[in-house]
Amino acid sequence: MPSSSLARAAFFAVGAAVGGGIATAIGASRKREPAAVLPPRPDQPVVEVAPGGRAIVSAIPNTVSSIMLKYGNPGPISDTLVRKAYVAAYDRRLRHPAWTAEHLTSASLGKSGPEAPSDGEKGDRGKSTFQEDESLPVVFRAKLQDYFRSGYDRGHMVPAADAKSSQAAMDETFLLSNIAPQVGAGFNRHYWAYLEDWCRRLTGNFSDVYVFTVPLYLPQRGADGKWRVSYEVIGNAPNVSVPTHFAKVVLASRPSSPSTPHIPEISTGAFVLPNAIIPDEAPLESFVVPVDVVERAAGLTLFSDTIKSGSKHICKVTKCDVIIRRFDDAQKKTKSIGSR
Repeated sequence: MPSSSLARAAFFAVGAAVGGGIATAIGASRKREPAAVLPPRPDQPVVEVAPGGRAIVSAIPNTVSSIMLKYGNPGPISDTLVRKAYVAAYDRRLRHPAWTAEHLTSASLGKSGPEAPSDGEKGDRGKSTFQEDESLPVVFRAKLQDYFRSGYDRGHMVPAADAKSSQAAMDETFLLSNIAPQVGAGFNRHYWAYLEDWCRRLTGNFSDVYVFTVPLYLPQRGADGKWRVSYEVIGNAPNVSVPTHFAKVVLASRPSSPSTPHIPEISTGAFVLPNAIIPDEAPLESFVVPVDVVERAAGLTLFSDTIKSGSKHICKVTKCDVIIRRFDDAQKKTKSIGSR
């Protein structure tokens, strides 16, 4: 990606410049890290994490670790939540997902195919209500009271519209373990919703669409020239952290040709948006960043190096634009922004 494009992606203005730390603070080239060892409990084997995230389990416990952690490994722990329409990792410290993952197809969205839900099975968001996730320890849960008069929407990381396969699947998207605080008008109810719709529309051109949603905490340069991460925490007492940005990372695949349906053509793309009011006129491509940037900012490995180097950019093979659906406007106008 040309340096000017990365600069535009990292330094976009929404009222004032936000997200300026993306390129400078976390945009360095990706390097391979040495294998790390996670200290086990005394009765557990050693788990070695090789580069790329592959776990290697050793049957012989590490004696030093066993002594140091005689009374247990304190963590950190990422609660893996396996739902009907998504998988998520819950961050106990921030009280919102560290990431969510979805697999979207035309059938899963109810458009066609044998997996499409019948009229009697479809989820109705009007029947869903926000709920605390009782599968999480009480001390680490996000609470309904945390959002009360906070000034933020309860923003879905996995949209309810992606989980129409059943009422149970849709209800799971309303668990607070799938929610993060988002600016309402101008973001959650508008531009972010347009991006979610764009992800769903990809199923019209691709057979499989994988979507990762990642809350981010990005640095900004202060008046003294130093970079700092500053964010709000809502609740009384303060409990749920408010991300500064959100990322959508997609991997879309389809047969490379009719004659080779078993060989997929893979496209990837990442978009980082500030948790702030975004004008409808903002082109979606202005929020494009390399996948590596999101991975480094979040401490995640979303795709292998082979996938990233061998895939096409999503905006090169399909239109990266959003459709404006302002249902709160009197005219309910619809228009396309940034069409090629």
